[in-house]
Amino acid sequence: MTLAKPAFPAPDHDHGRCTADALARAEEVCEQRAQKFTPIRRQVLGALLSSHRPLGAYEVIDQLAKSMARPAPITVYRALDFLMANGLVHRIESRNAYLACAAHDHEATSAVAFLICERCGLVGEIPSASFAKDLNVAARSSGFAPKLSVVEITGVCAHCQKMS
Repeated sequence: MTLAKPAFPAPDHDHGRCTADALARAEEVCEQRAQKFTPIRRQVLGALLSSHRPLGAYEVIDQLAKSMARPAPITVYRALDFLMANGLVHRIESRNAYLACAAHDHEATSAVAFLICERCGLVGEIPSASFAKDLNVAARSSGFAPKLSVVEITGVCAHCQKMS
């Protein structure tokens, strides 16, 4: 399988451009779906885009409190729910944290595979359509109606391997 783009950003990538592109994509998605990309939703996504590491809801609150009045947790959770429902953010179950979506070619309900670096904490997202199909077939054959599949794979990213 050949990846269209790397799972992890290069250490020297243009993070400002990366963030701007993701925010522009979020605006497009919301416009196409007739959804409001409110200032708080934009700020929550911006906080998640501040690094390629997953953040817990209270870490998002702490990040936002640096530039605005500290938002109420319910406000942040509602924004996160909206962003997840629109495929702009994923929840990393094992970390009880959220990550801005790196892959832009899947639907909000498609299977997602995350590569979680145990050393630096970065999380990469890879296409998973091929094995997701097999998982969904197996689930359906047992009478289960799958909704969302998330696979989390821990290990060490290429950059950290080079640093060893």
